[in-house]
Amino acid sequence: MGNRVSRDDFDWVYTDEPHASRRREILAKYPEIKSLMKPDPNLIWIIIMMVLAQLVTFYLVKDLDWKWVIFWAYAFGSCVNHSMTLAIHEISHNSAFGHSKAIRNRWLGIFANFPIGVPYSVTFKRYHMDHHRYLGNDGIDVDIPTNFEGWFFCTTFRKFMWVVLQPLFYAFRPLFINPKPVSNLEILNTVAQISFDIIIYYVWGIKSLFYMLSATLLGLGLHPISGHFIAEHYMFLKGQETYSYYGPLNLLTFNVGYHNEHHDFPNIPGKSLPLVRKIAAEYYDNLPHYNSWIKVLYDFVTDETISPYSRMKRYPKGKVTLE
Repeated sequence: MGNRVSRDDFDWVYTDEPHASRRREILAKYPEIKSLMKPDPNLIWIIIMMVLAQLVTFYLVKDLDWKWVIFWAYAFGSCVNHSMTLAIHEISHNSAFGHSKAIRNRWLGIFANFPIGVPYSVTFKRYHMDHHRYLGNDGIDVDIPTNFEGWFFCTTFRKFMWVVLQPLFYAFRPLFINPKPVSNLEILNTVAQISFDIIIYYVWGIKSLFYMLSATLLGLGLHPISGHFIAEHYMFLKGQETYSYYGPLNLLTFNVGYHNEHHDFPNIPGKSLPLVRKIAAEYYDNLPHYNSWIKVLYDFVTDETISPYSRMKRYPKGKVTLE
């Protein structure tokens, strides 16, 4: 089962998250950064092309042997579907049409959701805003693992399995940490997605449907791009809550690796985050960062000091705790 990790709880802190204060300080010094807070219309066309690319692939795999369906699901489909989840991340910040046309972003998100196979976009938006407003807050930020995850996935082998099963934990964790009433848009997202899945099955058959769903499961699990799940906020260094990644996979992920920059300026589309770093270099260049998501995954699994418990966690404001 591998060596057992040394952590047995989260790193509870009583300080505010660092991003709001750094944002104020940077804007005071570099007000020109405000000019980057505008929609990225190119995002719309990129998403349309990605959906069309997957539709072509659904057609191409429909008559392949199963071994090749699985191969292409991991080699190609997983990259596209994971990239699409990060396009949906961009859309959740209204980066395609802007805040004044928020509903158009929701429609685009539902469209972008189609190749993923599982309804995701609208629900992600609702919880992701909490992640930005209440970073690390107990019972609110569902990006934080559950106590069960921290307790159970405590050996090298179990951490490896936790990485493989990440999409399942991200899907079901909100139901245990912070369940919310189902919204009308979530119902629409679900109905539209199930209808799309049925059409794919009816038109091209089970192999195309399997390719779509397995590409999502594989792409969000043990996959190089999935390193961003751990790289963003898992505490490899004491006291450092958010980490950026400046490697080449940013080209496939809408610069989600620029994660300190993103949390500092969530209204700036991913394409402009490198400019934020360039303008305010003295605030970012000296922060700990990564250049390899694969190494992040390897270190997470093998390092005995790192586990799902390696997150900074806060009590919600107003909640009194007794030590």
